[in-house]
Amino acid sequence: MPNRNHTGAIALITGAAKLAGVIGWPVAHSRSPRLHGAWLARHGIDGAYVPLAVHPADLAAAVRGLATCGFAGVNVTVPHKEAVMALCDTLAPSAQAAGAVNTLVFRDGLIEGRNTDGAGFIASLAAAGVALKGDALLLGAGGAARAIAASLLAQGMAVTLTNRTRARADALAAVLPGVCVADWETRDVALKNANILVNTTTLGMAGDAALPVSLDHARADLVVADIVYVPRLTPLLVAAQARGLPIVPGLGMLLHQAVAGFAAWFGVTPVVDANLVAIVGSDIPER
Repeated sequence: MPNRNHTGAIALITGAAKLAGVIGWPVAHSRSPRLHGAWLARHGIDGAYVPLAVHPADLAAAVRGLATCGFAGVNVTVPHKEAVMALCDTLAPSAQAAGAVNTLVFRDGLIEGRNTDGAGFIASLAAAGVALKGDALLLGAGGAARAIAASLLAQGMAVTLTNRTRARADALAAVLPGVCVADWETRDVALKNANILVNTTTLGMAGDAALPVSLDHARADLVVADIVYVPRLTPLLVAAQARGLPIVPGLGMLLHQAVAGFAAWFGVTPVVDANLVAIVGSDIPER
């Protein structure tokens, strides 16, 4: 989308423009340029945020080249989130806990790796008015699950993890003391003790199979969250709504996780509001 200032006119960048972007392979599907472009326009910032398709074999050269060329930093998406850690001079505690990096900050000749996924998820819960207390049941054991589990533990919640492959769940629990593991076959029964259910898998995403989970054993006040944001309402969220359970769609996490990176690169802490949701989610089907 064109970068427009607060008057609605197209804002032209100058030779002093601040630059950031997102690296991935592929990267054309990313909504981050639209998201950050909206904030740049809102704040009238002389800057640009661009998609950067980087093949895994070129990752090191690309990251060091962007830092050398004056980029303020970049977001990192699949498949680079773990591999890029080796290129960082420093790793923030969030990246160490998550075992992955989704945000790079280039400063004073150094590359700092951060992970904002967990904080973004917590912020999306707060924005939905969800109280962070009691037990959380996480479905999945990938990178997103680790970041979210670490953040929920830091908030004082008890975290139980279940995954189709038990070994992956056990491996994650081994690096996050305090996480309990339940067998995938017991996931429905495990809901009886959960205050929050979080789907961290891709199941339910447009074009993917629905998540095989029943809410029959859910508490009456269970909060159901899904990090999938295409569609906005996954089959899991639709089922929760049918039972009158509060839901937290995945688009909120996408938006909130971007706040810290934008602030580091462009010097302004942006706000996630209804207008931003409308801009970024305008072409996302509801179901």
